[in-house]
Amino acid sequence: MFKTALKPKWILALVGALLAASGFVLLSQWQFSRSQDAPPPPVSTTESAVPLTSHFKPATVMFESAADQVVSASGHFVDGKQVLVRNRLQDGDKGYWVVAAFEVDGAPKHNTIPVVRGWQPEPTPPPAVPEGQLDLTGRLLPTEAPIDGKPDGHPGLRSLSVAQLINIWDVPSYSGFIVAFDLATPAGADAGASTAGLEQVNVGPQPQDQELNWLNIFYGIEWFVFAGFAVFLWWRLVVDDYRREQEDLEDDLAAAHATSTPTNPEDQQ
Repeated sequence: MFKTALKPKWILALVGALLAASGFVLLSQWQFSRSQDAPPPPVSTTESAVPLTSHFKPATVMFESAADQVVSASGHFVDGKQVLVRNRLQDGDKGYWVVAAFEVDGAPKHNTIPVVRGWQPEPTPPPAVPEGQLDLTGRLLPTEAPIDGKPDGHPGLRSLSVAQLINIWDVPSYSGFIVAFDLATPAGADAGASTAGLEQVNVGPQPQDQELNWLNIFYGIEWFVFAGFAVFLWWRLVVDDYRREQEDLEDDLAAAHATSTPTNPEDQQ
């Protein structure tokens, strides 16, 4: 068996199998490294308000490091740019978020950002947005995935998708939204949810525990199995070659024995 494995073709095959196995092990390690989601920013950081314009830029993807941050911004609501988003829970009851476009001072190209003004239980027309210059503080969250918006007889959008709102409002927008905690005029007058007859929406910080991604763990185990299979396949091919050699040797010995055995004429009578 050992001599068969030392054949040049099987040595080269072993090198190839080991290279393939090494690649599979590296892929396995990569999957295991991705099995733990990155922890969210610490609460001590996210709960201190920072200016939106310095924290996050328009036309960029929002990663976990930017999401969940309490931000502040000044600007004004864009008249006529307001929607309801349905199936939003408030103290266990389903209702509607009132979402309006807020044009941010200092944002390039007059970019807006969707702002959750508050919650209402019924799909009645939302209250008018407060006019004039406003100071906003709230939690910055990533856009939700769009959901098929085919008419189904129910009012309101099915998700708070910025891409969908851009098409509806026809305005440039940040790729995220703000849940408003405080809304006031420059003079300090309250212009928040309660002044419009809405209920305040409160979104707390993300849980600080790291979560395991079991799908990545499964893929990591799968790549490790592939690594073992690459070496096993090489060994199996060597064993098959060795067995063929033994069978050929036995056939040659049997043929040699048959030709060397003298024929007895009396046995043929």
